Amino acid sequence: MRPTAFPAASPFSRRSLLRALGGGAALAALAGCGVPAAYVEPGDRAGRDRSAADKSLTFANWPLYIDVDDNDASKRPSLDTFTKNTGISVTYTEEINDNDEFFGKISPALMNRQETGRDLMVISDWMAARFVRLGWVQEMDRAKQPNVTRHLDPQLRTPAFDNGRLHSVPWQSGITGIAYNKKKLGREIQHVSDLWDPRLAGKVTLFSGLDESFALLMQGNGVDITKWTAADFHRMCDQVEKLVAKKQIRRFTGNDYTSDLNKGDVLACQAYSGDVFQLKADNPDIEFVVPEEGAELWAESMMIPNLARHKANAEALVDYYYDPQVAAELAASVNYVCPVPAARDVLASSKDKDEAELAENRLIFPDDAMRKRLAIARDITSEERVEFAKRWNAIVGL
Repeated sequence: MRPTAFPAASPFSRRSLLRALGGGAALAALAGCGVPAAYVEPGDRAGRDRSAADKSLTFANWPLYIDVDDNDASKRPSLDTFTKNTGISVTYTEEINDNDEFFGKISPALMNRQETGRDLMVISDWMAARFVRLGWVQEMDRAKQPNVTRHLDPQLRTPAFDNGRLHSVPWQSGITGIAYNKKKLGREIQHVSDLWDPRLAGKVTLFSGLDESFALLMQGNGVDITKWTAADFHRMCDQVEKLVAKKQIRRFTGNDYTSDLNKGDVLACQAYSGDVFQLKADNPDIEFVVPEEGAELWAESMMIPNLARHKANAEALVDYYYDPQVAAELAASVNYVCPVPAARDVLASSKDKDEAELAENRLIFPDDAMRKRLAIARDITSEERVEFAKRWNAIVGL
């Protein structure tokens, strides 16, 4: 969804046809050309699994979203250990720079019931919802994934789009909240409405992506984002339109908001927890807050596409990353909310002082008080997306 840490360029710097038409709008536009038939029935999703005879798999992920060797950036220690322990080699590709772009890349194969050439992929949950609705991903065999069953964060277990997490398992999680420069602002921010203070006119940025932005803004209006309505959406848009007209909002951004904040061009903005973790290491004046009204908890999840040749191997890799020791290694490297709470104890017991301190960081392991203010937004349905994307994109200039 998101962080500057992984895509080298903003995920909004490439606007494919799908993005230009509002993501799902492109899919909906094809409905008259037979896209309803693109839905794949459960019995037609599995291909011949070659895992037993071919100890390999292909894993598609975002750039800079895995641990790397300190002395050799081409080496990924956790994957190397998996191969050593299982004999399964992993072809790891950093090919996902934007959810819609990747959707456009592999959707022709999936809608035509062809192999994608990938056994495992990581996509944002709002996009994962689309894959689940279309029947383009397979259920995982939890009997073969005891670590997932035991260690998956309870708050991430039952997203509306994938009840029981049968088709998806979070790779990493994060929070969409507010970042601000406490020193330059001269006070704390506690509410979304604090962004609308006239003294911040021209010093505020919001996310340009509909899926990235809407939940926090609705929460600022007191909306329960697990069951928001069209009326809630349009109320939020009305509010943002007025703020744009008043020049309260400096601009709408992708991940490039981090440079604005770091340079002091903006004093407060919508932000991702993982980005701020990294920014704060260089600039301790930057703070991240989960507003009193709440913030969005999101995930980017591993999924196995239809007709994957190495399903069992992929399931084994998913479960491997839910070993608390491995999850701790990954969390220490990427600095996002860890979907394996048990990894906290692993880091806390580390003899490395920096790693031990990570266990106390609420941006990696939210405490109970913060968790009470976190919620997973219901996704935008395919029926809603065309209308909502058209309105939002007109506001932000996409």
